[in-house]
Amino acid sequence: MDITVPPLGDVEEVTLVRWLKGVGEEVEAGEAVAEVEADKAIFVIEAPTAGRIGELLVPEGAKAKPGAAIARLEPD
Repeated sequence: MDITVPPLGDVEEVTLVRWLKGVGEEVEAGEAVAEVEADKAIFVIEAPTAGRIGELLVPEGAKAKPGAAIARLEPD
């Protein structure tokens, strides 16, 4: 399952500020995994389900659009 950038109103692009979890780390559903910035505000992206971070698709400092996959989550 992919972790994606959620819709944030009329925001067209976000910058991935910081990963809070790394590859191989376990996460619970709703747990914060990354911080993104849009319009000078910081938003937290949460894991949609429990699992393990399998791959980070977007590096810190890179841009992503709402709906874009930023990481892959592997089931437990």
